Amino acid sequence: MSESTRKKRERATIIDVAGRANVSKSLVSLVIRGAPNVSEERRRAVLRAAQELGYKPNRLAQGLRGRTHSIGVLLSDPHNPFFPEIVDDIQDEAEAFRYRALLATGHRDPQRETRAVHDLLERRMDGIILLSPQFSNRVIRDVALSTPTVLVGRRTREPLVDNIVNDDYAGATLAVEHLAELGHRRIAHITGGSYAGAGIRRRAYELTMRRLGLERHIQIATGEFTDEGGYLGAQRLLGGHEERPTAILVANDLSAMGVLTAVREAGLSVPGDISLVGYDNTYLAQLSNISLTSIDQPRHEMGVLAARLLLERIMTERTEPRREVLRPKLVQRSTSAPPR
Repeated sequence: MSESTRKKRERATIIDVAGRANVSKSLVSLVIRGAPNVSEERRRAVLRAAQELGYKPNRLAQGLRGRTHSIGVLLSDPHNPFFPEIVDDIQDEAEAFRYRALLATGHRDPQRETRAVHDLLERRMDGIILLSPQFSNRVIRDVALSTPTVLVGRRTREPLVDNIVNDDYAGATLAVEHLAELGHRRIAHITGGSYAGAGIRRRAYELTMRRLGLERHIQIATGEFTDEGGYLGAQRLLGGHEERPTAILVANDLSAMGVLTAVREAGLSVPGDISLVGYDNTYLAQLSNISLTSIDQPRHEMGVLAARLLLERIMTERTEPRREVLRPKLVQRSTSAPPR
């Protein structure tokens, strides 16, 4: 198999095009966007390399044809209500500027997410918003070199990417302090696994427990940002040999739903036997039959800001990155109370 055929089958990247044309990735990006300050010789070299490698001819044509007035939104997990609530505000803000938002998802699978974002690029999006993707920083970099990009819910230092995150450290700290102020000492944590933000929330839990002099009560169970992850994490805590916690900080609201099920199956009650704090303050937390104490991420602000930053990049061709860290707050409901 020839080198060119192999590259085509592997879906060539902007890095492959740059190598074939013997130019920088930034120059390839300028050609893709139809920038005028590129010599005709180099433009032809990039276009020839892209054609030989089968590198997304629709995307290359985007800069020549003008804007499509469409933005893409890659949604990591459509089952987690946190993300659709952000999407609602992205769509509303985009429509106010006469843009339409097209959604895609990879269902928390890095390879499926990569294919999904490539499909969005094939559709000639004027820009893309990435909501906590699971794929690598290299993919984020390639997307940003191809089109204006905003990353939400996951930290990055990529120079061409606008970044919007919640202060996860402050949020988890608020949760632990709230439970400690109620009188809890045996405060456990069910993590979000490898998902964006989960590591910072875990670190904040541990450091806050140590700062409050509760280090000997630290209990951590591995979970995920899913109801199943919370359920299995709670089973590990309740079925272990350590002393049962009187309170649990869960990595997000969806996971907390699984914890509620596990606690009730164990014949225990919330908050009578175990107080519970979630994270995100989604509609799940606000349901009257659940009434979950939760850390509120400013989802409305995140969605509006993501759309505005992306549209600003598209309309002004701004290149310097914007970094926005939004402050969470604790919303107390009926799942947290003093221990018996």
